[in-house]
Amino acid sequence: MISRSSKIPLYHQLYEELRSQILNGELEPGDMLPTESELLDQYGISRNTVRQALDMLVNDGLIVRERGRGTFVAQPKIEQGLTRIISFTEDMRRRGLKPGTRVLQRRLVPAPEHIAEALGVPVGEELAHLERLRLADGAPMSIEKSYLVHRYCPGVLERDYSRVPLREALAREYNIFLVHARQHISAIAAPVDIATHLDIAPGAPLLYIERTTFTATETAVEYLQIYNRGDRYTLYNELYDETF
Repeated sequence: MISRSSKIPLYHQLYEELRSQILNGELEPGDMLPTESELLDQYGISRNTVRQALDMLVNDGLIVRERGRGTFVAQPKIEQGLTRIISFTEDMRRRGLKPGTRVLQRRLVPAPEHIAEALGVPVGEELAHLERLRLADGAPMSIEKSYLVHRYCPGVLERDYSRVPLREALAREYNIFLVHARQHISAIAAPVDIATHLDIAPGAPLLYIERTTFTATETAVEYLQIYNRGDRYTLYNELYDETF
């Protein structure tokens, strides 16, 4: 499959060959790729050529390298839209994935200055803090750290949020409906504690979201920090030229 007489560089030919195998389903998510030594023997090319091709596949998000284990076909990324609020549970169900939640922490905390400002409450006001690990088909996807104004939803931490979605509990128990939000998105390197829970290497890329969510009466109820795995999420939006 590799032609030395072609004008296309050898590394790019190998890249296209492996890319085709992945996109056609010959190599499926989670499959281990042949080692560098196996590839250079199979195709009769240099190690540097193999590495260039693999680097291109890594940059495309099609494969991932795991230190001490090997190189694997990446799980498909989940596109997350930027135009509406949707719960993780609802989003995963729509995609045909089984959502799961593991509660990592829940406690009452005083509002630090930056969160108090976002929620429009006094510094030190009591907030309900809920930290959850989100899973899809058993695989860790993201960590969500919620800070809720506790006086709006007293006792909210008493429920089992490994089974009950938070938004569902707010609506059913407190008549709180979160209808719009303001958020900031950035790329960050995974801190050690976050990386451990997400089963990724410390310093791996994350899509980090800070979101303040409001009711229809413009009451800020929740300040949310979301740490999405960069290898499993991509963000999208539709843009229009307003001059037409």
